[in-house]
Amino acid sequence: MKKSSILGIVVIAIAIAVIISTYSNTSTYGSFNDAKESKSELHVVGHLNKQKELFYDATKDANYFSFYMKDNKGEECKVIFTGTKPQDFERSEQIVLTGQMQGKEFHASKILTKCPSKYTQDKVEITEFKATQASI
Repeated sequence: MKKSSILGIVVIAIAIAVIISTYSNTSTYGSFNDAKESKSELHVVGHLNKQKELFYDATKDANYFSFYMKDNKGEECKVIFTGTKPQDFERSEQIVLTGQMQGKEFHASKILTKCPSKYTQDKVEITEFKATQASI
């Protein structure tokens, strides 16, 4: 065989290996119903249910945080995260969880929050105030 043929076969084999490894490492997006049916880890997108309580007590266990979330299909589920509560979590517009169902609870390994934009119309109005110098 020619060297160019061998080199071509090696390049094709490397390309196939890269494609297979990329495909096997990707996780899919779904709902809580999909997570109940799946044994693998998946992403669930939704928003925080602010009507129900958040539980985080750093003095008892700094690596336990639980809350209720509604996915984009409207199904609500209790979420347990073994980590610290993300900053400004209550203000988040959207939450992306990575994890899997264990019984009736979704155990998240990662939490990604989308916070409200600082460029919204609810801007704080600032009024300038000048101090006057008192005469002595």
